[in-house]
Amino acid sequence: MTKVLAVVGPTAVGKTSLAVRLAQQLNGEIISGDSMQVYRHLDIGTAKATPAEQAAATHHLIDVRDVDQQFTVAQFVTAAQQLIQEITDRGHLPIIAGGTGFYLQALFDGLKLGADAPGDPAIRESLRAEAQANGAQALWQRLNGLDPVAAGKIPPTNVRRTVRALEVIQVTGQLFSHQNNGGPQYDELYLALNTDRNLLYDRINQRVDLMMTDGLLDEVRWLAAQGGTDLPAATGIGYRELLPVLEQPKRLPAAVDLIKQDSRHYAKRQLTWFRNQTTATWYDLVQHPEAYEQIMTQVTDWLKA
Repeated sequence: MTKVLAVVGPTAVGKTSLAVRLAQQLNGEIISGDSMQVYRHLDIGTAKATPAEQAAATHHLIDVRDVDQQFTVAQFVTAAQQLIQEITDRGHLPIIAGGTGFYLQALFDGLKLGADAPGDPAIRESLRAEAQANGAQALWQRLNGLDPVAAGKIPPTNVRRTVRALEVIQVTGQLFSHQNNGGPQYDELYLALNTDRNLLYDRINQRVDLMMTDGLLDEVRWLAAQGGTDLPAATGIGYRELLPVLEQPKRLPAAVDLIKQDSRHYAKRQLTWFRNQTTATWYDLVQHPEAYEQIMTQVTDWLKA
């Protein structure tokens, strides 16, 4: 299977810099897995890779939409699949960097997206209740008995994916591993970054302050001139909190505090998602930069396998 490296984790933990470093050493190309970095002109609030970082390694899915255009998970999957194939055909390593967990789930799990996805809410709820009553391991063992190939790709603790596989089997009468669930399956390796919570929150707060110094409010003014809150891009953290400030400047300090709070909450949700939904190996490069050597060893071994 095609190998794809994924660099994930909460905001402000160093994903971009790690992805660039890996791309340079492994002949890789970076695909942004962030739902907001697709928008042109929104550079500061989305923490987009800097011009220097983009010059240091090839980046994709950055600046590919105008702020009045939607960018759905289905569009991401289609674009990422094509890019992965093209990058692999060039003999390079696809590296996805970003924190939008559902995008990666849809890509790597091969989820069907839309009305044609096989499913039954009653069966799904019954399976969830079974997992709650008997434990995640028991439900996974049931899947393993029916479809060991599918079970081998799902962590025994991942109730959501186990339930989904069993649901599809019951609805379609076919093994989940035999389903064409919307895309190819990849040999993906998740590298997840994190650090001490207090340190992470301090880094998030400092990043927001730096964004304000770098001109985030001017970026918000530009967004308002394009249509403001009516735009799909206006839902992003940093933009939604500051747009009302343009009419009420006295609210600026409170809005900046709210950006920091929303960013911290988002980081917490990211951590929870990646811990529960992936089999990632976690590293702390903030406090232990020497761990990069461990990362290189793990990636090298994976590439040889």
